[in-house]
Amino acid sequence: MAPAAYDSEQEPLRFVTMGLGWDPVRGGRLSGGSRPEIDLNAAAALYADAQLTEVVYHEHMLSRDGTVRLLGDNLTGHGEGDDEVITIDLSLIPPSITGVILLVTSYSGQAFDVIENGFCRLVDGLTRREISRFALPAGPDHTGFVLGRLHHDDGPWQFHVIGVAIPARHPVEAIPHLPQFLL
Repeated sequence: MAPAAYDSEQEPLRFVTMGLGWDPVRGGRLSGGSRPEIDLNAAAALYADAQLTEVVYHEHMLSRDGTVRLLGDNLTGHGEGDDEVITIDLSLIPPSITGVILLVTSYSGQAFDVIENGFCRLVDGLTRREISRFALPAGPDHTGFVLGRLHHDDGPWQFHVIGVAIPARHPVEAIPHLPQFLL
Protein backbone atom coordinates (compact mmCIF):
# COMPACT_ATOMS: atom_id res chain seq x y z
CA MET A 1 0.00 0.00 0.00
CA ALA A 2 1.39 3.39 -0.93
CA PRO A 3 2.09 5.86 1.86
CA ALA A 4 -0.17 8.85 2.25
CA ALA A 5 1.30 12.21 1.28
CA TYR A 6 2.06 14.39 4.26
CA ASP A 7 3.22 17.99 4.24
CA SER A 8 4.94 18.48 7.59
CA GLU A 9 5.71 22.12 6.76
CA GLN A 10 2.01 22.96 6.70
CA GLU A 11 1.15 20.61 9.55
CA PRO A 12 4.02 20.27 12.05
CA LEU A 13 4.03 16.96 13.89
CA ARG A 14 3.56 17.25 17.66
CA PHE A 15 1.99 13.97 18.74
CA VAL A 16 1.82 10.76 16.70
CA THR A 17 0.68 7.20 17.16
CA MET A 18 1.97 4.09 15.48
CA GLY A 19 -0.67 1.41 15.07
CA LEU A 20 -0.05 -2.27 14.34
CA GLY A 21 -2.79 -4.75 13.54
CA TRP A 22 -3.26 -8.33 12.36
CA ASP A 23 -5.86 -11.08 12.42
CA PRO A 24 -5.54 -13.97 14.88
CA VAL A 25 -4.74 -17.44 13.60
CA ARG A 26 -7.82 -19.43 12.63
CA GLY A 27 -7.59 -22.67 14.54
CA GLY A 28 -5.10 -21.12 16.95
CA ARG A 29 -4.57 -22.30 20.50
CA LEU A 30 -6.95 -19.72 21.98
CA SER A 31 -9.77 -21.06 19.80
CA GLY A 32 -9.07 -24.66 20.79
CA GLY A 33 -6.86 -25.52 17.81
CA SER A 34 -3.24 -26.52 17.70
CA ARG A 35 -1.74 -23.80 15.46
CA PRO A 36 0.57 -21.36 17.26
CA GLU A 37 -0.71 -17.84 17.83
CA ILE A 38 0.90 -14.90 16.04
CA ASP A 39 2.63 -12.36 18.27
CA LEU A 40 3.71 -9.22 16.44
CA ASN A 41 5.39 -6.35 18.26
CA ALA A 42 5.54 -2.62 17.61
CA ALA A 43 8.77 -0.87 18.60
CA ALA A 44 10.36 2.58 18.52
CA ALA A 45 14.16 2.99 18.47
CA LEU A 46 15.33 6.41 19.73
CA TYR A 47 18.55 7.90 18.41
CA ALA A 48 20.77 10.86 19.29
CA ASP A 49 22.32 11.38 15.86
CA ALA A 50 23.72 7.91 15.03
CA GLN A 51 23.79 6.69 18.65
CA LEU A 52 20.97 4.39 19.79
CA THR A 53 19.80 5.63 23.18
CA GLU A 54 16.75 3.50 23.94
CA VAL A 55 14.16 1.13 22.46
CA VAL A 56 10.51 1.11 23.50
CA TYR A 57 8.95 -2.32 22.96
CA HIS A 58 7.09 -5.08 24.84
CA GLU A 59 9.87 -5.52 27.43
CA HIS A 60 10.44 -1.77 27.95
CA MET A 61 7.07 -0.08 27.41
CA LEU A 62 7.90 3.49 28.44
CA SER A 63 10.87 5.66 27.51
CA ARG A 64 12.89 7.04 30.42
CA ASP A 65 11.52 10.54 29.83
CA GLY A 66 7.93 9.30 29.36
CA THR A 67 7.51 10.70 25.83
CA VAL A 68 7.30 7.33 24.02
CA ARG A 69 4.86 4.72 25.31
CA LEU A 70 3.70 1.28 24.14
CA LEU A 71 0.09 1.01 25.33
CA GLY A 72 -0.01 -2.78 25.62
CA ASP A 73 1.36 -6.05 24.30
CA ASN A 74 -1.18 -8.02 22.26
CA LEU A 75 0.00 -11.63 22.02
CA THR A 76 -2.54 -12.94 19.49
CA GLY A 77 -4.02 -10.25 17.23
CA HIS A 78 -7.45 -10.60 18.85
CA GLY A 79 -9.39 -7.34 18.86
CA GLU A 80 -10.54 -4.77 16.35
CA GLY A 81 -8.40 -2.11 14.69
CA ASP A 82 -4.90 -1.45 16.02
CA ASP A 83 -3.76 -4.36 18.18
CA GLU A 84 -0.69 -2.50 19.47
CA VAL A 85 -0.21 1.26 19.71
CA ILE A 86 2.85 3.37 20.43
CA THR A 87 2.29 7.03 21.30
CA ILE A 88 5.03 9.61 20.80
CA ASP A 89 4.79 13.12 22.22
CA LEU A 90 7.22 14.89 19.90
CA SER A 91 6.64 18.22 21.64
CA LEU A 92 8.29 16.87 24.82
CA ILE A 93 11.09 14.70 23.44
CA PRO A 94 14.46 16.09 24.58
CA PRO A 95 16.37 17.98 21.85
CA SER A 96 19.18 15.41 22.09
CA ILE A 97 16.88 12.82 20.47
CA THR A 98 17.13 13.50 16.74
CA GLY A 99 15.40 10.44 15.32
CA VAL A 100 12.90 7.70 16.09
CA ILE A 101 12.71 4.61 13.88
CA LEU A 102 9.37 2.77 13.98
CA LEU A 103 9.36 -0.96 13.35
CA VAL A 104 7.44 -4.22 13.58
CA THR A 105 8.82 -7.65 14.49
CA SER A 106 7.27 -11.11 14.50
CA TYR A 107 8.15 -12.32 17.98
CA SER A 108 6.53 -15.72 17.38
CA GLY A 109 8.59 -16.12 14.18
CA GLN A 110 5.90 -16.36 11.50
CA ALA A 111 6.85 -14.65 8.25
CA PHE A 112 4.46 -11.90 7.19
CA ASP A 113 3.25 -13.93 4.20
CA VAL A 114 1.28 -16.25 6.56
CA ILE A 115 -0.22 -13.40 8.61
CA GLU A 116 -3.67 -12.28 7.56
CA ASN A 117 -4.47 -8.58 7.27
CA GLY A 118 -1.22 -7.42 8.87
CA PHE A 119 -0.68 -3.67 8.70
CA CYS A 120 1.15 -0.84 10.39
CA ARG A 121 0.46 2.86 10.20
CA LEU A 122 1.41 6.27 11.53
CA VAL A 123 -1.34 8.67 12.55
CA ASP A 124 -1.21 12.33 13.55
CA GLY A 125 -2.50 12.00 17.10
CA LEU A 126 -4.01 15.49 17.11
CA THR A 127 -5.85 15.54 13.77
CA ARG A 128 -6.33 11.73 13.50
CA ARG A 129 -5.07 11.98 9.92
CA GLU A 130 -3.30 8.85 8.71
CA ILE A 131 0.19 9.85 7.61
CA SER A 132 1.38 6.48 6.32
CA ARG A 133 0.00 2.95 6.09
CA PHE A 134 1.51 -0.30 4.87
CA ALA A 135 0.33 -3.87 4.55
CA LEU A 136 3.05 -6.06 6.05
CA PRO A 137 5.05 -7.32 3.05
CA ALA A 138 4.83 -10.97 2.05
CA GLY A 139 8.07 -12.89 1.93
CA PRO A 140 9.40 -16.12 3.43
CA ASP A 141 12.07 -14.32 5.50
CA HIS A 142 10.11 -11.16 6.26
CA THR A 143 9.73 -11.19 10.04
CA GLY A 144 10.55 -7.52 10.55
CA PHE A 145 9.47 -4.28 8.91
CA VAL A 146 10.71 -0.71 9.20
CA LEU A 147 7.76 1.66 8.80
CA GLY A 148 9.70 4.91 8.83
CA ARG A 149 11.75 7.49 10.70
CA LEU A 150 10.67 10.54 12.62
CA HIS A 151 13.45 13.12 12.66
CA HIS A 152 14.26 16.76 13.17
CA ASP A 153 17.23 18.90 12.23
CA ASP A 154 16.85 21.89 14.58
CA GLY A 155 13.36 22.37 13.16
CA PRO A 156 9.95 20.72 13.32
CA TRP A 157 9.65 16.96 13.45
CA GLN A 158 9.17 15.28 10.06
CA PHE A 159 8.32 11.76 8.98
CA HIS A 160 10.32 9.90 6.35
CA VAL A 161 8.69 6.76 4.92
CA ILE A 162 11.01 3.73 4.74
CA GLY A 163 8.79 0.67 4.15
CA VAL A 164 11.52 -2.00 4.11
CA ALA A 165 11.31 -5.62 5.29
CA ILE A 166 14.14 -6.97 7.47
CA PRO A 167 14.81 -10.37 9.07
CA ALA A 168 14.12 -9.73 12.77
CA ARG A 169 11.91 -11.54 15.29
CA HIS A 170 12.80 -9.22 18.17
CA PRO A 171 13.75 -5.53 18.27
CA VAL A 172 17.24 -6.53 19.48
CA GLU A 173 17.69 -8.49 16.23
CA ALA A 174 16.52 -5.44 14.26
CA ILE A 175 19.08 -3.02 15.76
CA PRO A 176 21.98 -3.96 13.40
CA HIS A 177 19.72 -3.24 10.39
CA LEU A 178 18.61 0.24 11.52
CA PRO A 179 21.65 2.55 11.09
CA GLN A 180 21.25 2.49 7.30
CA PHE A 181 17.89 4.23 7.76
CA LEU A 182 19.29 7.15 9.76
CA LEU A 183 20.63 8.90 6.65
